Amino acid sequence: MFNSFSPGGHAVILGASGGIGSALVETADASGKFAKVTGFSRPQFDIADETSVAETAEIIGQTAAPLRLVVVATGYLHGAQGMPEKGLKQLDPVFMAHNFQTNAIGPALVMKHFLPLMARDGKAVFAVVSAKVASIGDNQLGGWHSYRASKAALNQYIRTIAIEWARKSDQSICVALHPGTVDTGMSAPFQRNVPPEKLFSPVQTAASLLQVINGLTPAHSGRIFAWDGAEIQP
Repeated sequence: MFNSFSPGGHAVILGASGGIGSALVETADASGKFAKVTGFSRPQFDIADETSVAETAEIIGQTAAPLRLVVVATGYLHGAQGMPEKGLKQLDPVFMAHNFQTNAIGPALVMKHFLPLMARDGKAVFAVVSAKVASIGDNQLGGWHSYRASKAALNQYIRTIAIEWARKSDQSICVALHPGTVDTGMSAPFQRNVPPEKLFSPVQTAASLLQVINGLTPAHSGRIFAWDGAEIQP
């Protein structure tokens, strides 16, 4: 794993307190391929606050090891603000705004502040955890309006920013990743109909996503990939 990266780099995981994020930190660190692996989580880092994002980027900018990998493993599906909508009548502007702030706007601002810090010589990957349900072409069920739309917006940010950033760094790679259904608190209310073989542990998911990242090249930038490497349509 990570044999496609130049040795001695720095990997940063944002959202390190979540199931996927914590497993990504542990797996990347255990690989021994990075000189430094740093995880940020609340209250160190608030993706909904640009000042917090900028301050975190400033901390990373002071690290000597070149920044080779950034993974944004934050996300919002349900919580104190509500549950995913089952129908049109449940649309609520506060819930909608929270989804967009956490799932789309925040990660885009992370790109704004972190991409300029990433290594320009050799492979460097910026990845966000997205979701297959964000695929507009694959949506046959409807529902979950705010989550789907906010993650679709995230995928568009990845696509359009990747095009811009490639003009500045031809080795840069910006991608969205679908982790599958992971056995975490986020998916817990929705696991009833998931076959056991399709419910992944955070450790399994982290290993799969990092393996996908290892195989990426600049030709993959701006696209969306699942945990098994399959490309997902926008």
